[in-house]
Amino acid sequence: MLGQQSLASGLVAIVLTGTATLPAAAQRVLHQETSSYNTILVTEDEKGLRTLWFEEGGARQSVVKLGDPDHLELPYAKAMLAGMALVENPKRVLVIGLGGGTIPNFLHKHYPETAIDVVDIDPAVVRVAKRFFGFTEDARLRAHVADGRKFIEECRKPYDVIFLDAFGAENVPYHLTTLEFLQAVRRALTPRGVALGNIWSRDANPLHDEMIRTYQAAFDELVVIQSIGAGNEILVALPRKERLEKARFVRLAARLARRRGFPYDVARTVAQGFHRPGPQYAQARVLTDANAIQP
Repeated sequence: MLGQQSLASGLVAIVLTGTATLPAAAQRVLHQETSSYNTILVTEDEKGLRTLWFEEGGARQSVVKLGDPDHLELPYAKAMLAGMALVENPKRVLVIGLGGGTIPNFLHKHYPETAIDVVDIDPAVVRVAKRFFGFTEDARLRAHVADGRKFIEECRKPYDVIFLDAFGAENVPYHLTTLEFLQAVRRALTPRGVALGNIWSRDANPLHDEMIRTYQAAFDELVVIQSIGAGNEILVALPRKERLEKARFVRLAARLARRRGFPYDVARTVAQGFHRPGPQYAQARVLTDANAIQP
């Protein structure tokens, strides 16, 4: 739900009835509101791409091309969706963090048989996604207004894939980083399932090493896909003892692209970004509900 690129300082705010001419890189504001959780801003550029922000001058949460669920503008989304290669025929998928609905809409197109639940704590985000970004619910795609942690902790039917893509204006909410939360995520997965977490890389994330270490403590296997061209890292976590090698992951990703008709090179995304966290993380602190300290 979040890609790293700040809103241009020359952002032009124009009401929908405005007639001003926009500069080439300008964004016009379609909607702005302050909810209980976010300052929500929706803009559109001259190409018709719509962007969701949670603060002016902040990071892009989602970029959507209306009517085209295959359009993945933000590199992190491609890296995150590559994790689908590890589950051949998922029956149930959970996405924590709706944003503009980019990932749920893509999944719904390429996995029409899969039941997809999307959870967002902010009802305003859900309304905005439906009004401005073309997000729609149906029998296989459902949105839930709830705290992602509570939703997972109360899960009674496990998921094959869980996307952890919830961001505030700057980072992952702290209660979604702790060992207790990730242990609940693990319990909510099927034995052959996978959890995919989106976090900022070290340069933009003071808790980066602690987050990696906490994932290592909660899961039996962890690898990382660096989002090429952006500051995101995708954590690929398995609830089982299975060493995930790069070559195998690349092969599975290539197979996924062929079988599901992905419009981009998933195997290349994995090949370029794959790495295994090194021994330097062993000394990092495991975040818990009791000791998680905000930077």
